[in-house]
Amino acid sequence: MTEILYRQYIGESDLPHIMSLVQSELSEPYVIYTYRYFLHQWPQLAFLAIPAGSSVPIGVIVCKQSMHKHISNRGYIAMLSVSKNWRKRGVASTLVRRSIEVMKRNGVNEVVLETEYDNIAALSLYESLGFIREKRLYRFYLNGKDAFRLVLAVPPDPDQVSPYARRVPLRGHLPAYPIDDDDDE
Repeated sequence: MTEILYRQYIGESDLPHIMSLVQSELSEPYVIYTYRYFLHQWPQLAFLAIPAGSSVPIGVIVCKQSMHKHISNRGYIAMLSVSKNWRKRGVASTLVRRSIEVMKRNGVNEVVLETEYDNIAALSLYESLGFIREKRLYRFYLNGKDAFRLVLAVPPDPDQVSPYARRVPLRGHLPAYPIDDDDDE
């Protein structure tokens, strides 16, 4: 079996590979600005899987992490794609685990994502990693398909101290955090 190397996103030179993987394997179309939105703000939360001896990635994950409704430090898996020929080798689960580990070091409370309601492989993968189905989102995707929102609760690590970890406000004032007012409730 070929060894697979995993590394973080390093810059624009990775973008064509990421776009190619996502466009060939996911149903939702994304413009280049969507990729840049995630990759420029959260480059530490994007990973690529590359077979040893190759320079062409066969898997990618793109994520973000921000405060949600001023309460929860939320991670979000925006895109996960593995080439069909490389599936069932643990690539996707390794990519998800690596991104969640980085999120944990930054005090994440929960990780969410959406996937098509009939994508049994994705649902099985995420549920095997501890995600649960939070709700069904009707006609969520541009192709008219429904989605499930999945959520993973991440218990606090008492040994980790993060500038983004949830804190008790002093004198009724909320501490300053990066805020995300996106509709990804």
